[in-house]
Amino acid sequence: MTDNTQEYGPAILLDDVHLKLASDAGEVNILRGISLNVGSGEAVGVVGASGGGKSTMLMVMAGLERASSGLVQIAGINLDGMSEDALALFRRDNIGIVFQNFHLVPTMSALENVAVPLEFAGVGNAFERAREKLDAVGLGHRLSHYPGQLSGGEQQRVALARAFVAEPKILMADEPTGNLDGMTGETVMDLLFDLHDRSGTTLVLISHDLELVKRCDRVVTIADGRIVDDGAKSADAAQ
Repeated sequence: MTDNTQEYGPAILLDDVHLKLASDAGEVNILRGISLNVGSGEAVGVVGASGGGKSTMLMVMAGLERASSGLVQIAGINLDGMSEDALALFRRDNIGIVFQNFHLVPTMSALENVAVPLEFAGVGNAFERAREKLDAVGLGHRLSHYPGQLSGGEQQRVALARAFVAEPKILMADEPTGNLDGMTGETVMDLLFDLHDRSGTTLVLISHDLELVKRCDRVVTIADGRIVDDGAKSADAAQ
């Protein structure tokens, strides 16, 4: 794996990031001064109790939620002040995201689902590259099948192929095995880490599964909108 941290700086840099959202009960502090530095090619696991801010932090990193204050710099780009259109283009060119619920288009085949990001980017060989990524996750024989014809594990593998097809600098995975049984989830995670290792993509993995996050280079623990531990790989850090 190539470490480009020194040449290009951190892949992800959050500095004193706050997020406040309005609610019927008044303003709610979701993130309370998050600071995090993730090097290029690094795999970081994120753990913590539900409601602690893990998924919200990921949404801020991806430009899907705007921080109220603080620095959000992803792949060397400061996201503050970017328009929604600019953020969409930035995500297309730099970030792959895998969600717990797959988020596949039900009326598209597996091949079409994976090719979509490349088609949006105007890539001429979109379907050829999509086929290669589906082969890489063991679904070369399911190209024409629709999500409803695939098992949960197969759908998540399609989602993985889609996330990696544009060769993103950063992959963000939010509870990618949450809707899968143990054995299927383990297979999907083996694929994710294999793709990460072979591509050198920076990985941010949110999971309640301590055995999964231990496979990362380090583990970050979030509680009540703050990072309370940064770098521990022991199970104690995730309690």
